[in-house]
Amino acid sequence: MAKGKRQTAGPMSSAGLVRYYESEDKNAIHINPRSILVACVLSAAIILALNFMVAR
Repeated sequence: MAKGKRQTAGPMSSAGLVRYYESEDKNAIHINPRSILVACVLSAAIILALNFMVAR
């Protein structure tokens, strides 16, 4: 780093993210994290089952 240059972007760079996550839209769709996990596991099981059925 060159002499005389200051780097002050550290704390300011996360200020927008904190403000974004603190605001909550009441009209937004709220999904339970467990339902997302179940959907991922079910889709993986269906894809694996289809791969086994087609491969034979």
